[in-house]
Amino acid sequence: MLAKLLQATSDQPKGANTKRFISKYAIYFVFIAMCIVMSILSPVFLTVANLLNVMTQMASIGLLALGVTIIIITRGIDLSSGSVLAVAAVVSASTAQSLDWGMRMYPNLPELPIIVPILVALAVGALCGLINGALIAYTGIPPFIATLGMMIIARGAALLYSDGRPVSSLIESYQWIGQGTIAGIPVPVVIFLVMAFITYILLNYTRFGKYAYAIGGNETAAYVSGINVTKYKILVYVYAGLLAGIAALILTARINSGQPGLGVMYELDAIASATVGGVSHAGGIGTIQGTIVGVMIMGVLQNGLDLLNVSAYWQQVVKGLVIVVAVIFDMKRQKKSK
Repeated sequence: MLAKLLQATSDQPKGANTKRFISKYAIYFVFIAMCIVMSILSPVFLTVANLLNVMTQMASIGLLALGVTIIIITRGIDLSSGSVLAVAAVVSASTAQSLDWGMRMYPNLPELPIIVPILVALAVGALCGLINGALIAYTGIPPFIATLGMMIIARGAALLYSDGRPVSSLIESYQWIGQGTIAGIPVPVVIFLVMAFITYILLNYTRFGKYAYAIGGNETAAYVSGINVTKYKILVYVYAGLLAGIAALILTARINSGQPGLGVMYELDAIASATVGGVSHAGGIGTIQGTIVGVMIMGVLQNGLDLLNVSAYWQQVVKGLVIVVAVIFDMKRQKKSK
């Protein structure tokens, strides 16, 4: 048996193991290389304050990217997460008013405990996710169309609810979610890391995750094998909506205002982060750790370009190129695996 194993190993092309290793961990090498280059170009980049700032800025997009990762694994897409964030933000902020200001805007509404706006944000996000999932699972509408519709509806709902104005003067306990620290680490970063860990467990060690991979790999085979495809498709979008609600809490608390214009283009940044992190749009392939690295790559790219005083217009061009290159590499990888 050992002789056969050694013979099989010797029959493999030279460098095959090295190529597989490089292919598997290429995204990590890219991230390290970017950090080295940015630290050379800007001495400020590797300071603790700047790195924490990068992670804090990317926390909301990172949360959206976690949800998008599972959706893409099931061969779906979500274009509505930025708009869902906005409507969750304004509704949640309206229940987190400080007493003096809140009495002027909502005379019959007392100052509510912090748990209320938190639950409201989660409920709004989950409801939007439920609608997305139900439309896709029950009607067969392509995810692109269903979530595009939700993107427009949710943005309109945010504008209607807030009358197009920011909802400000939030209670201090709410502001702490976006501005506080735990052991010197910003709360948004802590929340993102906790939710990334929970999502990793869900995706790798629960029926929810196993079924998500199965649906993305071959939906027909998953159905034939007894998986309730409709149920788990809906759950995937509900979970993504919950994450959008948490992202709304963080972003609203950071700027001390729930604004209907929040989250514009965030869904594209989230999709880009997941794509760069190795999540395949062909379905059935992707990891949470890869998405986290993808989020950090996009964050480092944006922060580095800011430090180098690169125009915001050129930053959009660079982001677009990164997405295209990432998809091209994914397509080539899929062809090689067939």
